[in-house]
Amino acid sequence: MKAQTSNPVTLTGLGWQPFFQQQLTLDEIGVVTPLRVVEQYRNEVELAGEFGKQQLALLSSMPQMVVGDWVLLIESGGFERLLERSTCFRRIAAGHQKHEQLIAANVDTAFIVCSLNDDFNLNRLERYLAMVHDAGAEPVVVLSKKDLAESADELAAQVQSFSALLAVVAVNTLEETTKQVLIPWCRPGQTVVMLGSSGAGKSTLTNTLLGEQRQATAEIRSDDSKGRHTTTARSLFPMAGGAMLLDTPGMRELQLVDMQAGVATTFADIEELATQCRFNDCQHHSEPGCAVQAAIAADELDERRLLNYEKLMREQAMNAATIAQKRASAKNLGKFYKKTLDQSVRKKRGE
Repeated sequence: MKAQTSNPVTLTGLGWQPFFQQQLTLDEIGVVTPLRVVEQYRNEVELAGEFGKQQLALLSSMPQMVVGDWVLLIESGGFERLLERSTCFRRIAAGHQKHEQLIAANVDTAFIVCSLNDDFNLNRLERYLAMVHDAGAEPVVVLSKKDLAESADELAAQVQSFSALLAVVAVNTLEETTKQVLIPWCRPGQTVVMLGSSGAGKSTLTNTLLGEQRQATAEIRSDDSKGRHTTTARSLFPMAGGAMLLDTPGMRELQLVDMQAGVATTFADIEELATQCRFNDCQHHSEPGCAVQAAIAADELDERRLLNYEKLMREQAMNAATIAQKRASAKNLGKFYKKTLDQSVRKKRGE
């Protein structure tokens, strides 16, 4: 069942950490095989472990899996269980049917890639930061296409104003020096995910960090200076330095769900100011003694930032309520079907 590979890897090289080792029971050690999800398809996932790669068919009885997950297989190759995640990235899936979609799991650092051309957007960056903070990973804002921007330093300063602790780097993703800039976050055993809008330069950056053309890239459109979407699947690649790199398709739509803590961390400056307001239930509009409005008046806080904070808080709460309502409805429907089936069985038995 376990096919040997010419280039065997270690679990540590795949991102195995003490957090996962501690989840194994004494009965499982030496009996089950840990493998990591490195490719995700509709009906199966590709797993990688010390003995090479293999496919695992997905069954309705299995928990939802995503690239980056760690699973345990028994000797025969059957699914045993999914290990608890250290981090998990999620969003509301694109489309009219609102449901939660998993993006990646067990990631240490997220490179939020945003181009410095016409696609530069502070509101969108704050949205990605909220998702990364919710997941529990470390965010690094990578401003790409530095060579095409005349005001790269000014735009980088705008992003840095979010927080003095936020890592912000501006690079030309085609240059080899980019590796040296980002290498502190690509240590052996670490997993990095690439996030960003379509055409932001994630695939180009992936190829530069890997040192080979693993992901297709496309030229920037001349009509609006935006890149073309090229990555169509989530893939986990090993880097030469020992880290794992996860590229994701560009997201033209990123809606947040049940991420109050993630939004609060992203807007920690506003949360701190709110504690200084005269009233505990201050809405930060026209209430007397509002520290947030005072900061805006003193040019210490950008009003745009407050408006986006309020928007994201409303959005994540509304989406969370919608999903909770759907889950409750599905649960009640399941109970109804079970009750109807039981009544049908009793009727046939003459009870």
